Amino acid sequence: MKFTGNTNEFIELSQLAIPDCGIFDNPEASSLTVLWFLANANEFIIDGKKYTFSKNQIVFLTEFHKIKIIKKGEIKFLRFNRPFYCIIDHDAEVSCKGLLFFGASQVPIITIPDEDVPHFELVWSMFVIEMKSKDNLQIAMLQMMLKRYLILCARLYKQQKQFPEETKKTDIIREFNFLVESHFKTKHTVADYADLLNKSPKTISNTFSKIGSKTPLQYIQERKMLEARRLLHYTTMQIKEVAYAIGFEDIQSFSRFFKKQQGISPSEFKNSIKMG
Repeated sequence: MKFTGNTNEFIELSQLAIPDCGIFDNPEASSLTVLWFLANANEFIIDGKKYTFSKNQIVFLTEFHKIKIIKKGEIKFLRFNRPFYCIIDHDAEVSCKGLLFFGASQVPIITIPDEDVPHFELVWSMFVIEMKSKDNLQIAMLQMMLKRYLILCARLYKQQKQFPEETKKTDIIREFNFLVESHFKTKHTVADYADLLNKSPKTISNTFSKIGSKTPLQYIQERKMLEARRLLHYTTMQIKEVAYAIGFEDIQSFSRFFKKQQGISPSEFKNSIKMG
């Protein structure tokens, strides 16, 4: 089931049977995907890393994640694009740049406790009912159901990942990560993003250190590395082309950066892919 609005905003809802895999091959632009696994022993490779998902786990993916399915059971599949939900710009915690989607250097995963499964199933059933409705209130109701579903997920993510309580500091970190996702190919220093946030680089660095997370520079470097690995793994681009694509002016600087982060050179990484 898929709803598409007048300005190409969309939301798609379905329960994928075991053979259904093609839906992951061509993610739509600006789309976000939520997968709720209904069986055990699902094996996915996401951005070159193997994951095993169990029954009642949920994973959150962006259009940028490269997915290869090794084994899967039935899945409740939800996909929507940013125009569908980010037009609601006041939902800082559950919007497209909220807890579940703001960073791409790691894959957010939650596990639904047994006592919460009926609540999730109820929300999903109401979702299905609204997808079948055909009136001028449908889009508002679908946005409301999506928000409710994401709030349930965000609550669990905060509990299970021990995410710090919402403060201005965590708002800055989330905004920083969203900006990195948008500009990592052209902006490479903490000062670049501090300017966008109207903060000083020292303020940004201090904010990260107080939360106890990675440094802001690590976030920038990890996002660049993620893109480098994706391009080397999933495209036929030459190393020089990959270097230019993520903002390096010469291949030597890129090679030094890649080896420092990955432990091997880009050519060695590319050769390891060819060797399986």
